[in-house]
Amino acid sequence: MRGTPHKHYLLASDFDQTLSFKDSGLALSELLGIADFEERVVGLAHTNLVQQGGELAYLIRHDPEFRGVRRDHLLEVGRRIRLKAAIPALIDFLNRGTEGTKFSFYVISAAPRAIVVAALEGVVPAEHIYGTELDFDAQSGEVRAIRRVPAGYGKVAVIEEVGHRLGVAPDRTIYVGDGSSDVHVMLHVNNHDGFTIAVSENHQLARIARSTVLSDNAFSIMVPILHQVLNWETRDIRDLFESYGLTLDGWERNRTDRVQVSEMLRPGAQAAAV
Repeated sequence: MRGTPHKHYLLASDFDQTLSFKDSGLALSELLGIADFEERVVGLAHTNLVQQGGELAYLIRHDPEFRGVRRDHLLEVGRRIRLKAAIPALIDFLNRGTEGTKFSFYVISAAPRAIVVAALEGVVPAEHIYGTELDFDAQSGEVRAIRRVPAGYGKVAVIEEVGHRLGVAPDRTIYVGDGSSDVHVMLHVNNHDGFTIAVSENHQLARIARSTVLSDNAFSIMVPILHQVLNWETRDIRDLFESYGLTLDGWERNRTDRVQVSEMLRPGAQAAAV
């Protein structure tokens, strides 16, 4: 049928410091008044006891101070998480797609799923969010078991599961992440001719990702996708950003896309950086 999308892309994204500014574990420890969260994570990394990214789940289940975590704590952390700018605009564009192209957006994170769902409520459907699944005791409210942790190879399993269910070809899978816990899934996507984007200057990740985008604006990940995957012209990319009230104030193009995005000045309003 004319106008029916014939290219379907799975766009999967990490959450912590990819769509947000702060690690969920750090935000949870601050809420609970627990010190030295980062030192505890480093200690676990040195023991190789858990996969990178799964440290918070381990602490919640085994650390005496984190055993006090309840579902309400996770929901409150999610509501407090500061998200990167223009996530609603990004989701709106992906839902609309373009002529001949359809996107399915999913979040795959090692953070507790309850945190991510609460943070993205009203923006990303809960059924499109994969995170650490915790079982809570009905009487005490304490976490009694960990059902699934999408960290390391766990993310590979999720992205294969979602891609198979959607019928998306592996070479039309796009993954966005920020840290070492994303290495396995990025290697997997690259090996199947997909496209990977790093959103941090993590040196290990930068060597693996097809492109690196450094920006505080979530919509910026569309720059390399549109330019390198869909072969859009620069002027068309700028027009798209402007249609969402955003301007590309700076775009340093090489292997790393340093993108500065700001809201367009509207009558009677001051320009604000996003």
